[in-house]
Amino acid sequence: MGVLLSQKISTYYDRFKDIDVTFTKDMIQVTGLITQQIHLKCGNDFWPCVVYTASFSGAKVVANVKTGLLAKLQTTNNFVNLRLCFRIPGESNALTFFVAARVVATAPYGNSQDVNMFTIQFSNRPPDDFIEIMGRILDANVNSTKRKEERIPLTPDNLRRLNIMSTETVVFIEDVPRRCILRDISFSGSKVIMLGVPKFLLDKHGALRLDFNDPRESYTIKGKFVRAEAVEGKKEMVALGINFDETSVPMGFKIRLNDMLTTIRADFRNTSEEEQNNESKK
Repeated sequence: MGVLLSQKISTYYDRFKDIDVTFTKDMIQVTGLITQQIHLKCGNDFWPCVVYTASFSGAKVVANVKTGLLAKLQTTNNFVNLRLCFRIPGESNALTFFVAARVVATAPYGNSQDVNMFTIQFSNRPPDDFIEIMGRILDANVNSTKRKEERIPLTPDNLRRLNIMSTETVVFIEDVPRRCILRDISFSGSKVIMLGVPKFLLDKHGALRLDFNDPRESYTIKGKFVRAEAVEGKKEMVALGINFDETSVPMGFKIRLNDMLTTIRADFRNTSEEEQNNESKK
């Protein structure tokens, strides 16, 4: 493992140690969690389970108790191993590992008599792979609030860094698709240029489609047109500012923007350090 990656993982662990992540459908998709491969290992036996929440210090999982799990836990003094499995983009083999833990609480899940929620506490710091996967998401979530107004102009370099397929895309206005050109983007919104009359578009609700490569993904993010400006020299065109509906911004989109901004910060820091070193040698 490289020094920079090791430092990043340590930073993730220190910053987010006790933050619980709920495994919604969106979270399962962005982490690559393979839900069919998640098990509790108790003794030499395996019980399928569902990860409900997880942090770097523990997790809550849901499992069927009609198969003898509770009795088995008594024989191991509540010690278990949580088997986690993730699909990594670009890799043919899934990433699988066990996390040693102890069950510290259990209770019926909802009104079910067959299923319990188990609260488990990790015995040690979880594997670095797990910290990297979860830390990347938590970092993106924090920065999507802290840096939500930071606009990224969609220059050729930034398009390449973000893997946005093209500045030409579609915005849906009251469910009607309209062609537009992306000009900038942020966690909280975007600016697009399109044909139209400002007074007929301002305060309208819409949705912007964004197409990405590597991996190929498309997001349609709902929002509202809150600003309208004339385009110099083109009377028939209008520049529209869209504020995204925060509840509709996909986690995958946040991660892409955060990865790009993090890369730029790292490049700038490395360049500054190199310039300082060269200056000191003169």
